[in-house]
Amino acid sequence: MLLEVKNLSVCYATAMLLNDLSLGVEEGELVSLVGPNGAGKSTLLRTISGLVRWEKAAMRGARAGDITIEGTVHFAGERIDKLAAHEIVRRGLIHCPERSKPFPEMSVTDNLKAGGYLCNDRGEVQRRLETVYQLFPVLRERGNQISGTLSGGERQMLAIGRALMEQPKLLCIDEPSTGLAAKLKDELFARIRQIRNSGIAVLLVEQDVGAAFQLASRNYILSHGRVIAEGTSEELLKDETIRRTYLGL
Repeated sequence: MLLEVKNLSVCYATAMLLNDLSLGVEEGELVSLVGPNGAGKSTLLRTISGLVRWEKAAMRGARAGDITIEGTVHFAGERIDKLAAHEIVRRGLIHCPERSKPFPEMSVTDNLKAGGYLCNDRGEVQRRLETVYQLFPVLRERGNQISGTLSGGERQMLAIGRALMEQPKLLCIDEPSTGLAAKLKDELFARIRQIRNSGIAVLLVEQDVGAAFQLASRNYILSHGRVIAEGTSEELLKDETIRRTYLGL
């Protein structure tokens, strides 16, 4: 198991955002995470990638006690839930947040290079750039363009491309299709499929359940911070209660 989350709970003051949650992702697998708004999907990705613990550490004095985290996260056989966010990145677990924003005053190419900041080999950085450009040709075309002037779809491609510059073993993508037109969504999902086919595991949070289920080999459905169902798309869609209550289908 590449990623193994066991009995994970996250509480902000009196609000329980994740409640004894367990899930896993195998190497090279694409797993989707779906459920209603407020189910805890984004909180799960932020906790896995160390951002919630960073937020807790940034608080001062008694306020740090407002956030409690329990449970374990293992990645590639190593326990990582006590590590700083940048150390988790070094191990190959990369988080692409919802509505991830580029550095607006920098060019597209410089934004991508910033994504590979841990690599000191210029030749290797250039090779990674070429890989990203092959996946997203529009980013090559926009290379010298200031990133703040990109369209919404282009910004999302840049966000994923920047994440790929660290050569992830697992890429956690949060709501990549938010606000995109249908044609752009289809193109983006096709690129995410290519990423999975290249051998990179993907944990995908997505509101478009139909698209997520077409992409994923397995799916988890969250509600109120808990996993309430797990299975293949075919298995989950056979359950009428899950279809109507949690998937809106």
